[in-house]
Amino acid sequence: MSEHHHAPPVPVPPAVRVRARRVFAAILLPALAATLWGAWVLWPFQQPPRLETTAPGTTIRVVTVTAVDRDADVGHEVAAERADGAGITVSVPPEYLDEVGPGDRLRVVDLGADDAYADLGTPYVFLDFVRGPPLAALAVVFAVLVVAVARWRGFAALAGLGVALTVLGAFTLPALLEGRPALPVALVSASAIMFVVLYLAHGFTLRTSTALVGTLVGLVLTAGIAAWASGAAHLTGLSDEYALDLRNVAPGLSLSAVLVCGMVLAGMGVLNDVTITQASAVWELQTADPGASRRDLFARGMRIGRDHIASTVYTIAFAYIGAALPLVLLVSISDRGLLESLSSGELAEEVARTLVGSIGLVLAIPVTTAIAALVVHRRADVPPEPAQAG
Repeated sequence: MSEHHHAPPVPVPPAVRVRARRVFAAILLPALAATLWGAWVLWPFQQPPRLETTAPGTTIRVVTVTAVDRDADVGHEVAAERADGAGITVSVPPEYLDEVGPGDRLRVVDLGADDAYADLGTPYVFLDFVRGPPLAALAVVFAVLVVAVARWRGFAALAGLGVALTVLGAFTLPALLEGRPALPVALVSASAIMFVVLYLAHGFTLRTSTALVGTLVGLVLTAGIAAWASGAAHLTGLSDEYALDLRNVAPGLSLSAVLVCGMVLAGMGVLNDVTITQASAVWELQTADPGASRRDLFARGMRIGRDHIASTVYTIAFAYIGAALPLVLLVSISDRGLLESLSSGELAEEVARTLVGSIGLVLAIPVTTAIAALVVHRRADVPPEPAQAG
């Protein structure tokens, strides 16, 4: 009785690897050149406008609450201590009073000796809570866990996140405030971030290049759909509570264009996730079955992709619902019907953002799967070693 031992999967032949790299270079190098050219053309050279959050002559201070007497005649004041040890009272809006307790650190506006504010009873007015330390602690825990679990890739992913935030802060936001066209700014920003993040986190491999091509295709499709949806649905960007403040500071800024830019950037992270997963899935499928045809690899990869689509669409939808939950609660108790509520200015932008991101995701998965199947298929052209009888 004989037992057959199959040889391990054969790696991609050098000639096939070189051919695939040439194809990716022919696609990605022009895309990179276009990204760099777009960044140069759209680069903001002017100093962005500044929004003054305090009136002239006022000072921002950090104080520590020492006591809260909710039964006092002046129920909106709390006792606090300045950094120099001086005791003061702080005027707190009634809606925040129940959230304030001894030991809390507050950011307050010191109005000085201006007689116009004498009716407040104190020159110190509540501005916000000091949230820096707990948020910093969360960030440290997150970074430590990512590096501990994912090791080098986790560290590379955090470095990529830093690069992405740098691109947004140094290019995207100033360019929008300067009045550069929002859709090109969004595409240039997303493309630059994806080039760095994907290769930094996953290495310079054919698999990563496959995911990058799929991501770029998904970004272009998402941008086109977002631009169409914004115009067809008359999404103005004015429903946000900060829209009018932003328009006053940057009057040349198109809020509807900013909305489109936000849709593209919001879909960027999800596209990155699904494309790298699909490319990896096809690679593993081919490793498990070196003789699989392109059609088989694509069909098997899409079975995985369909599960990924279902779960990720839920993720996108619930992420937006969670972010807009106070607004959803208000709409749920209004006297308007469901369809009327969903198409109102308050919710229409969130609905459009969810649908645009989901459409881009759905289209990117078959594109990435097809590219991956084409790249790895040539492994099947190399015959396996003959089985040996034992």
